[in-house]
Amino acid sequence: MSGPVLHTVDDALLRGWPLPEAEEDGDKERRGRVLVVAGSREMPGAAVLAGTAALRAGAGKLVIATPQSAALTVAGAVPEARVIALPEASDGGPTFVGLGALQAIAGDTAALLVGPGMVGPDSTVAFVQLLLPLFREATVLLDALAMDAVKSVRRFDQQLLLTPHAGEMAHLTGRDKEDLQEEPCAIALRQAAAWNATVVMKGPTTCIAAPDQRLWSHTAQAPGLGTSGSGDVLAGVIAGLAARGASSEQASAWGVALHARAGQALAARMGVVGYLARELPAQVPVLMAALSPQAPA
Repeated sequence: MSGPVLHTVDDALLRGWPLPEAEEDGDKERRGRVLVVAGSREMPGAAVLAGTAALRAGAGKLVIATPQSAALTVAGAVPEARVIALPEASDGGPTFVGLGALQAIAGDTAALLVGPGMVGPDSTVAFVQLLLPLFREATVLLDALAMDAVKSVRRFDQQLLLTPHAGEMAHLTGRDKEDLQEEPCAIALRQAAAWNATVVMKGPTTCIAAPDQRLWSHTAQAPGLGTSGSGDVLAGVIAGLAARGASSEQASAWGVALHARAGQALAARMGVVGYLARELPAQVPVLMAALSPQAPA
């Protein structure tokens, strides 16, 4: 039996796999609500970056749930968002007391992103485990510390989306980071099947593997993307596309491509390195438009 077919994420693939169109008479409800559970006292900016990126990707409504100590900072930085302040555990992570407020909006949430900038591994993982069953109808993306939940369950009973880089994958699997970097697509395929998740294995060549063993790769020269907060932006873009109705694998392929192109656009204007993660989201709308079916090829 032949192995998985590797699809290259390029302009031709993206143009042939168009994102859900925004209806001319549609409103923000039609483009979906995204819930971002992120941030901490030390890193409130991660919630800001991810939430802003989700809106720039076209999500209609944004809710950010962040620990109480970061809530005012996040609310001031993202006036477009509803901000829910979550009670904090002693290690800075959220507690189960905050689940009620999130359960109340679960039915109206199209995409859930959990993890950027969160601290407190024990409380965060426990919170994620309780949170997941509430969002079975949404596309759920685990990033950063939230991915540690897989170490407890081994295999999710609902299909999720995970976005590890090589270092995070080494932490999650116990394998050597250098070995993973040599075979990113093979490890993405293996873990996608094992975890019941779409896996976005991030790197200079990013591999996207679905649990049914479909596989995509994207290669880009954008060293400036190796900067603080860049991964938060990518996770937010993917979540925003999923909120609009894109499948996990389509949102991942488009998100990875848009993130890389945003970095390349900034590099062309500002230099190969030195641009900031917060400058990436503003590049996304025009890049999406350039790849739409109506744009000239």
